[in-house]
Amino acid sequence: MNLLIIGSGGREHALAWKLAQSPRVSKIFCAPGNAGTAELGENVPLAADDIPGLVDFAKSRGIGLTVVGPDDSLALGIADAFEADGLKIFGPRASAARLESSKAFAKDFMSRHGIPTADYREFTDSATARAWCHCAKYPLVIKADGLALGKGVIIAQNPAEAEQAVRQCMDDRVFGDAGSKIVIEEFLEGAECSIHALVDGSSFLLFPDCRDHKRAHDGDQGPNTGGMGTISPCGSLDDALRSRVKTEILDRFVAGLKKDGLEYRGMLFPGLMLTAGGPKALEFNCRWGDPETQVLVRRLQSDLLDLLNATIEGTLPRQNPEWRDSSAACVILASGGYPGSYEKGKLISGIAAAGAIPDVVVFHAGTKAVDGIVRTNGGRVLGVTALGNTLPEARAKAYAAADLISFDGLQRRNDIGAAGKE
Repeated sequence: MNLLIIGSGGREHALAWKLAQSPRVSKIFCAPGNAGTAELGENVPLAADDIPGLVDFAKSRGIGLTVVGPDDSLALGIADAFEADGLKIFGPRASAARLESSKAFAKDFMSRHGIPTADYREFTDSATARAWCHCAKYPLVIKADGLALGKGVIIAQNPAEAEQAVRQCMDDRVFGDAGSKIVIEEFLEGAECSIHALVDGSSFLLFPDCRDHKRAHDGDQGPNTGGMGTISPCGSLDDALRSRVKTEILDRFVAGLKKDGLEYRGMLFPGLMLTAGGPKALEFNCRWGDPETQVLVRRLQSDLLDLLNATIEGTLPRQNPEWRDSSAACVILASGGYPGSYEKGKLISGIAAAGAIPDVVVFHAGTKAVDGIVRTNGGRVLGVTALGNTLPEARAKAYAAADLISFDGLQRRNDIGAAGKE
């Protein structure tokens, strides 16, 4: 079977790496891909939002399955377009992908279907939102309603910071049209945890838990990013909490889909806060997380292709995937200035040496091979991912490998998975 993977990040390289291990996969194409995916298959010069071009390519190359990485491709209706042409695709249709592309839509869904979440208000007028901020309890969380590459969330400690955040979103449009509507919600205390669950429309299959590190700098300081590193397991989700996640969030999510008539086949990736009162959903993501995927595929022993096909065909209850007991850690190496402005084209050295360390895989994200030389081509450049019998062992391997890689302006966090770090 020929596969097409849509996207160019570390998530897509990780998916290609895992799917290439399936004996039923003949060739993998990635659109547009990166320097890492080029080593596993063939990169295709098509943008992830060029839906007509991607449909034509899949038809012309006899693609047996297309796997979608980016959220914006799903929001644009890539699954609808592929299915309309009789092409098999992994990912929900645009109507269900609104659960990620609109935070207000998602919060309304949670509220109506009894999924525990933070109290919230939504606003389409800046002045009204700013006035409301003066009578709210702090801290507050201000979120751009639309897709903002994981960066459209601001935590305000007081009314002045909240007003500034509202102006940034709604007046200055620092997140583009995603900030034309905002959601303001209560700040939840607890440990953050990311979960992934395959959903086939009527059932779900829960994956092991992870924890992302969103802030740019050590000590959870600096602006939010798309993610500076992950660990799995997160260490906070015991059996009792895991059971509550299933019954209070995932069971109610699937029941809500049926009640609302939403057809959802794909990956659901809710961000959770494990509060003193139990797990609460921060948001829904309708695709694989990045960099969560990197640690998950390292721990998955079973054939990923079987799980994707079962999701599409509605046969998830027949699957019983095997997972390594190992811990996994992923350290992101980013361009200087990320998540703000940064330069591209920096020469990268040490990737091969890092990948030669046992239990380490270096996943490419913002990279591009120019005349056989790998250079930086994005904000998050590489995801150095390691397995260990314990989390400290996985962290030690990941950082030992990361120390071997260099490029001009490299920045990273040095406390991914450290005790007490979110």
